[in-house]
Amino acid sequence: MTDNVEPLSPKRRPTGLGRGLSALLGDATPAETARPDGIREIAIADIAPHPGQPRRHFDEDALNELAESIASRGVLQPIVVRPAGDRYQIVAGERRWRAAQKAQLHNIPAIVRAFDEGTTLEVALIENIQREQLNAVEEGEAYRRLIDDYGHTQDALAKLLHKSRSHIANLMRLGDLPESVRAMVADGRLSMGHARTLIGAPDAESLAEQIVKGDLSVRATEALVKKTKKPAPIEYKSMPERGSNADIELLERQLGDLLGLKVGITHKGGAGSVTVSYATLDQLDMICQRLSGGSV
Repeated sequence: MTDNVEPLSPKRRPTGLGRGLSALLGDATPAETARPDGIREIAIADIAPHPGQPRRHFDEDALNELAESIASRGVLQPIVVRPAGDRYQIVAGERRWRAAQKAQLHNIPAIVRAFDEGTTLEVALIENIQREQLNAVEEGEAYRRLIDDYGHTQDALAKLLHKSRSHIANLMRLGDLPESVRAMVADGRLSMGHARTLIGAPDAESLAEQIVKGDLSVRATEALVKKTKKPAPIEYKSMPERGSNADIELLERQLGDLLGLKVGITHKGGAGSVTVSYATLDQLDMICQRLSGGSV
C-alpha cells in the first residue's frame, strides 16, 4: 500500500462540506463492504491517531463506559481512516479506537478513505464539532483553524454547523485566555460563562484560581472582574458626529468583538444611541442575558 498523503495547503477554499459528512465519509451499507474503500476489519495495532486531532481531552470515566459497551456489543459504528504508508491514520473515531483498545479488541471496523492531509484535518474538525465531542476551548480552536487554514467565514460555519455566529465568535475568543485558564475550562473547573468573563481581564490566572477556590457563580465572577478593570474615561463632549470620528468606529468594533454581533453608535449633540443587530433568536437571547447580568 502506498502513501498517497498530500501536504496540507493552508487557506484553501471551502471544500463543500456543507453537503454533509455522510457524503464524504460514505454511509455504511452491506454493499460497501465489497468495495476496496468500504468497511474493513483492521488490526487496532495498525492504526494511529492523527497528530492534528482537534480533540485533546478524553474523559476517562466516559471512555471506560464506552469500553464496557464495546466489550459486550462490539463497535457499532465504524471509524474512518486513511492510508498512511503501510498503516492507517484516524480521520474520525479516535474515541472508539481508544475504547476498543481498553476492551482488548484486536480488530476494529473501519471505512477507508483516501483523503489528503488538508481534507483529513477539515473533516476531523467538523466531525468533532457536529458530534459535540469537544470542550469549549477545543471547539474554539477548531473554529479558528477552519477560518485561518481553510478559508471558511464565521457566517459560513454558522450555517454549516447550525450554530449562531455569536457562539462561534465567543468560543474563538477563548483562545485569548492564558494557557492555564484554558486548561481549567478543558477539565471542567471553569464553565464557558466564567471563561468569557475573564477575557481581557487583568491577571486572569489569579482571578480564575479565586473563582475555582470560591466556587463563584458567573454573576459573582462578573462582579469580581468588574472591580479589577479600570476603563479609561471617555470624553463624550469632544466626540463629533458619527462617521467623522475614528474613536466611535473603534468603540463599535470593540463592542462588536465583545458581543460577536454588529454594533452601531450614533452620536450627536452630546447624546446618541447604540444599536445591536442580531440574526437569530439565539443571538437575541444572548443579548438579553448579557443585559440582565445572567450567564451566556
